[in-house]
Amino acid sequence: MGEAPLPLEGKVAVVTGGARGQGRSHAVALARLGADIAVGDICADIGSVPYPLADADDLAETAALVEAAGRRCAAEIVDVRDLDAVIGLVDRAATSFGSVDIMVANAGISAVGSVCELDAGSWADVIDINLTGVFNAIRAAAPVMRAQRSGRIVGISSMMGRSAQPGVPAYTASKWGVIGLCKSAALELAGVGVTVNVVAPGNVSTPMIHNDAFYRTVRPDLPSPTADDLAPVLARLHSQPVPWLEASEITAAVVYLVSEGARHVTGTVLNVDAGASARFSA
Repeated sequence: MGEAPLPLEGKVAVVTGGARGQGRSHAVALARLGADIAVGDICADIGSVPYPLADADDLAETAALVEAAGRRCAAEIVDVRDLDAVIGLVDRAATSFGSVDIMVANAGISAVGSVCELDAGSWADVIDINLTGVFNAIRAAAPVMRAQRSGRIVGISSMMGRSAQPGVPAYTASKWGVIGLCKSAALELAGVGVTVNVVAPGNVSTPMIHNDAFYRTVRPDLPSPTADDLAPVLARLHSQPVPWLEASEITAAVVYLVSEGARHVTGTVLNVDAGASARFSA
């Protein structure tokens, strides 16, 4: 007897913000389960973001990891703020690989700033990437999925999409918006075999939190704070006494939501936040 097919054999997944961090984790895991992958990332820094973003070498490494898993990968430099560019990524994946069955709208940034001081450009960058970028991903994938009457869409929100902290108004607003957007899309697409869900992570160990600017923001009392200095502060945001989760833990939730077992799960939010949601969610 031959080996059983992989659970995502013959499927095609598109992952935005896939050059590193959570996006890379999602792309590689889906490939190991049998999916061909199209991955997009801006691969450039943004002036309002106080930490380096992924670059072309990171994107190439993601592609190499997908191909090492035995799957095809189309890796492109794509700015999720550009609807036409995202539609192009999806349409090329559908043409090259035969379909688009999974969309993981993962691309996101963070910027810190008081509501008394945050400038319009910083606000716009966060909203445009974190919220409009998710809309663009859904807008690009939904017509393809509707036509084939099947598909899985997963938006990545945050525990800040269901709660709030001072100093991150744009990030918080964008992540709340992702949840509302995905619920609306879930209702619209429920009758055509397409599910739309959200994963809301807690703190995740990626370059978004592991950078000097964020360390100094969280521990302004120290001249040169380190990850160890940050850990007890971030742990207090969770209920379980851990400062951050691994990207693979968020990926596990994505894998479930795109699986056959989740075919009747839509319009929901799956919290992967070390118990933070126990404080604020029914």
